[in-house]
Amino acid sequence: MDTAFFSFINQGMKNPFFDLIMPFITSKPYMLFLPVILYIFITQKMEFKKSLIALSIAAISVGISDGMGNILKTLFERPRPCQVLQGINLLVGCTGSFSFPSNHAANAFSFSAGLAYFFRGAGIPLYLLAVIIAFSRIYVGVHYPSDVVFGALLGTLIFFFVLAVYKWSKTNIEKDKYKTIFILTTLLLTTLRFFYINTGPLALSPDEAHYWEWSRRLDLSYYSKGPMIAYLIAFSTWLMGDTGFAIRFFAPVFLALSSILVYKLTKEIFGNENAAAFAGILIHITPLFSAFGVLMTIDSPFIFFWTLALWLFWRAIKNPPIPPLLKGAEGGFTRYSSLVTRYWLLLGITIGLGLLTKYTMAFFYVCAFLFLLFSKEHRFWFKRKEPYIAFLLSLLVFSPVIIWNAQHDWATVRHTAGQAHVAEGLKISFKYFFEFIGSQIGVITPLLFFIVIYGAIKSRVTSYKLQVTSEDKSSSLVTRYSSLFLFWFWSPVLVFFLIESLHAKVQANWAMHGYITAFIASAGYFLNRDTVKKSVKILLSIAFASALVITVISHYPQVLNLPVKMDPTSRLRGWKELGMEVGKIYEEMRSKRDVFIFSDSYQVSSELAFYTPGKPRTFCINLDRRMNQYDIWGGFNELIGRDAIFVTIGKNDFPEKLKNAFDSYERQSLIVQRNSKILREYSIFKCYGFKGMASMTIESY
Repeated sequence: MDTAFFSFINQGMKNPFFDLIMPFITSKPYMLFLPVILYIFITQKMEFKKSLIALSIAAISVGISDGMGNILKTLFERPRPCQVLQGINLLVGCTGSFSFPSNHAANAFSFSAGLAYFFRGAGIPLYLLAVIIAFSRIYVGVHYPSDVVFGALLGTLIFFFVLAVYKWSKTNIEKDKYKTIFILTTLLLTTLRFFYINTGPLALSPDEAHYWEWSRRLDLSYYSKGPMIAYLIAFSTWLMGDTGFAIRFFAPVFLALSSILVYKLTKEIFGNENAAAFAGILIHITPLFSAFGVLMTIDSPFIFFWTLALWLFWRAIKNPPIPPLLKGAEGGFTRYSSLVTRYWLLLGITIGLGLLTKYTMAFFYVCAFLFLLFSKEHRFWFKRKEPYIAFLLSLLVFSPVIIWNAQHDWATVRHTAGQAHVAEGLKISFKYFFEFIGSQIGVITPLLFFIVIYGAIKSRVTSYKLQVTSEDKSSSLVTRYSSLFLFWFWSPVLVFFLIESLHAKVQANWAMHGYITAFIASAGYFLNRDTVKKSVKILLSIAFASALVITVISHYPQVLNLPVKMDPTSRLRGWKELGMEVGKIYEEMRSKRDVFIFSDSYQVSSELAFYTPGKPRTFCINLDRRMNQYDIWGGFNELIGRDAIFVTIGKNDFPEKLKNAFDSYERQSLIVQRNSKILREYSIFKCYGFKGMASMTIESY
């Protein structure tokens, strides 16, 4: 039916006038709206503010419509009629992008709906213009009727969504200023992250591609990490297909949820909207956290589970088990006790899910234990059953990892010990120590780092002095254990990794969960008061703005034209080009004989699995490297007699250990450049007649 309607419009309505005018309309649709916009500004000269608001809302709606249309195109992947139908009346170029929905229609109707809402008299001509633009997309041969119909509905709905947000903001900005700012910021930045993921310049990182490989082979656990990341990616790609957007879909979601939990926890601890909004927005604009709002690695869900566990733990311990007001109240204690128990049970499940994501979730046990130990008002929990039930429940949720490791010679335990350099014994290295401190200053941003650490320490010191000197014992009690709660969930984490950096290299993101409560404590210290000094406001504003600028630049580092070695995003570039080149060789060789693709690096093997057309199964040979997940999957014994493509990074010769495994081989290179700078060079070997290899002994984990 869609094709029939398309043929009727594209060919049945063909005439010289439409052939002349429709290509102009479809290529320059904004020209149709310019007279209307000028008319509105001229006739509404006494209401300039209204006109500006209307245009702004319409423009925002168009931006969101355009971005959403691009996202939906990659999800539906519908070919354009000019790509698949013969004999059509094609009047413009047929682009390589997908067809459903029509962005022209979505944008035209979104803009028309925006102006028509505010200027009712212009409604009919505005919608008529939108219809003409949508019609032109069918007539020139690049869209089906259903593309433009859905695009029109999408654009209209998006405008009314933007309008609803505007009205809500206008109503709430006066009575809940900081809450409104936080919600709008979270909504805006999350939306922008989705658009960035869909249209941004960055390919999947090697870790993301590897976790996607895991999602194609679901298991109880994996060599280096728990299974949560694989389950999440498997679910999103099951819904939306094996695309970069689908793989990264949950990253903005988890960051937004984490910021909301930080906001809620800060508000519950300090009762201050200003501090809560500041702490919640810091999660969005700090480079360390914002990176995991677009990259779907284990840190994205891990920070969410850690923050959720913090909030549940606070809810479970913030009041005594038998509040005085409930003593003797019929049914009151039962309801309260049931609520507290529920928080403990949810806490156990959340910690277990966090452990399935990243093993450093175990720090939560340590931090919670230290808090309960040093908070004399909460030591009674050691005598109650709830914490122990939560602990056992978390282990039960985590049990798939234990079972998997028992079946695989405790590979994860060996790997984790290797990461911690246990076998190397005790040694001191100030090089790694200063590298770690420098990395923390860099990923938090310099001014903000010192403000956060200073504020977190002063928060604890100030609360202790208040507890000693205050005559209001009930108020000082709350201040004391809230500051203890925050202190024991940031200081052990940061101190541990600071000490560990004296022994071995510590990655910049390993201590990131410690900053959650440090952010909250510093926000409370600086902003939890009736009046904030002007100098403090200026200092916090500069720190906030500098962090935001650095975060934005980190998303588009090309504006700085950094050398490849200094550009942190360079490791996320060049993989698509490699996949396309290997895909050409793969198709050429496969026409003669079965072929497999392999590398000596799990990063390269994973990227090839994703970016080679057809997403073939890839392998990773062990040539004196540490163990990885590909060694557990194996499969080389099934490949004897096939040809192969072997890929390594750099200008390399064919490895000696592989020369006897093939009858012959030939080498070619691929150099990927960005702005005339060499990004990466690959060595690609065509290998013929695989004869098999002896199993390699695993010597390093």
